[in-house]
Amino acid sequence: MHWRKSSYSGESDQHNCVEVAQTPDATILLRESDEPHTVIATTPTALRALTRAVKAGWFDHLAG
Repeated sequence: MHWRKSSYSGESDQHNCVEVAQTPDATILLRESDEPHTVIATTPTALRALTRAVKAGWFDHLAG
């Protein structure tokens, strides 16, 4: 499995971030780099919807 992370995350172990991988059947896998054994699976469509919602600020009220 080839896991990728944002180039904005840096390369050291202190830069924990979300990593993403894609399976042969197009399932998208997400994990936190400091918790690599916990993986969630989603579809490309659902990930696009989440990304749009985050960029639109729909979850900003949760930042407290």
